Amino acid sequence: MVPFKTKSGKLHGTNFKEVNKHAHLVYKVIRKSTKRKPYIRSAYFNKQKVFFDYFWIHLQQKHEPERFRRLKYFEAGIELIKNSRNHPESMQNPSKKSEMLHRFIGITRDKEIFYVQIKDQKKSNKKELMSIFPKK
Repeated sequence: MVPFKTKSGKLHGTNFKEVNKHAHLVYKVIRKSTKRKPYIRSAYFNKQKVFFDYFWIHLQQKHEPERFRRLKYFEAGIELIKNSRNHPESMQNPSKKSEMLHRFIGITRDKEIFYVQIKDQKKSNKKELMSIFPKK
């Protein structure tokens, strides 16, 4: 699996509140571009829409230090989804046979590795951003 090199780095901030503010500013631009559900178009999936619904729900289920760690890579993750044509690691969801999970790997401007996971529903072909997280 070849990692995608992003031009953006991690979001700035020393605590969750600061990073959350920067992440929501990035998300606000995406949200304003449509009247309905926010989405971005993915280069790998032939410009199909990737929605954000599940991402924010999944993020709220984490503890604050983990949310802080993950949100720092939000802007880089968005750039990866928009521009990467590199093949992800794909597998069937073990808990739901009707879903595929695609895990992309990226490298920030500061040479830090992170992952972006996208859920693909087989029947409807709907794609949702699940998670963005750094390598441990």
